[in-house]
Amino acid sequence: MAKRLQDHLNSTYIELASRLRPKSAARKVVAYVESYDDVFFWRSVLQDFETERVKFEVMLPSRRTLSKGKKAALMNRLGPSLGEYMIACVDADYDYLVQGATAVSRTLLSSPFIFHTYAYAIENYQCYAPALHTACVMSTLNDRTLFSFEAFMEQYSQIIWPLFVWSIWAHRHGQASIYSITDFAQTVTFHDINPWHPENVLEHLRERVNKQIGWLQRKFPKAKDTYLKLRKSLQEELGIQPSETYLYIQGHALMDGVVLPLLTPVCNILRREREKEIAQLALHGQQKQNELSGYRHSQSPIDVMLRKSVAFKQSAPYQHLSADIKRLTERIANKEKKEQATHNQ
Repeated sequence: MAKRLQDHLNSTYIELASRLRPKSAARKVVAYVESYDDVFFWRSVLQDFETERVKFEVMLPSRRTLSKGKKAALMNRLGPSLGEYMIACVDADYDYLVQGATAVSRTLLSSPFIFHTYAYAIENYQCYAPALHTACVMSTLNDRTLFSFEAFMEQYSQIIWPLFVWSIWAHRHGQASIYSITDFAQTVTFHDINPWHPENVLEHLRERVNKQIGWLQRKFPKAKDTYLKLRKSLQEELGIQPSETYLYIQGHALMDGVVLPLLTPVCNILRREREKEIAQLALHGQQKQNELSGYRHSQSPIDVMLRKSVAFKQSAPYQHLSADIKRLTERIANKEKKEQATHNQ
C-alpha cells in the first residue's frame, strides 16, 4: 500500500496534505534533486527563499536507481506530477545552452517547476573564482595571497571560449558524436601546474585549443556563419561572458582537471609556510610538536572546503536561478491569497 501511495504522489497531493495542517503552518514544497551530493547545495539555495508561509524539503526520488540518466529520470518520471508544491532541481549541463535542440532541453526550458543551475553543474558554482582564495584559507588557515585565482580563471576562460562555442555548436547541430563534451574536456583540462609560473600551462592550453579549432574548421568548413551567429547569441541573448566560460563547461572536468590541480599545490605551499613559521617561533621541541599537531588537526581537505562554499550566490548564472525560485514563491503566495479571498466570500 505504501508503495502504491508513493507512486501517486504529486504536487496536488502535497498541497492537500499541507492544508490538513493548521492554517498558520507553512506550506511544504518538496524539491527532488539528482543525487546525495546535491542535497546540501539545493538546501543552501532554497533556504534563502523560505518564509513563514513556505518551507522547502529537499529529497531524492527513491523509487528507482538514479545511477544513470539522473536528470532524464527526474524530468520524465516526475514531470506529470510537478507543480507549485513538488519541484525538480537539476544541473543544467548543456541543456540550457543548446536551447531546445534536444527533448531534455525542451523539457528543461518549458517547465516552470523544473529548476536548473544555469551554470553547467553545482561543481561550477563550487569553483566560483572569487571564492577560491577563501577556500584555501579555510583549508590551510593561512591567509597569505599567493596566487591570483580570479585573474587566472579569467585568462583560462578567455582562451577556451572559442572552442567552447564550437562545443555548443556541435551539440546544437547534431554533431556531438563527432565532437563530444569529453573531447572538449580533454582539451581544456590539465593535471599539473606550477603556481609560480601559471603562464606555462596557459600557453600550452592555448596551443591545444588552437589546434582543436583548426581541426573543427577543416571538419566543418561551412559552419562559419552559424558559428558566428551562435557566438553572438550566447553572449547577447544568454548573457554568457567569455571571461566566465569556466562556469559553463563540464563540472567534474572543471573541478578535477582545472581547479583542484591549481589549488592543491597552492595549499601545499601555504601549509609549508605555516609549519615553517611554527618551527621558527617554537621555544622548544615539545612546543613545536604540539603546535604542529594542533595545526595539522585543524586543517581540512581543499575539496571539502570548495563544496561548503556559498559565495557563488554573487555569480551571474545564480541571479537567473534566484529569479526563477522567487517567481515560484510569489506564485504560491498569490494562489493562497486568491483561495483565501474565495473562502472569505
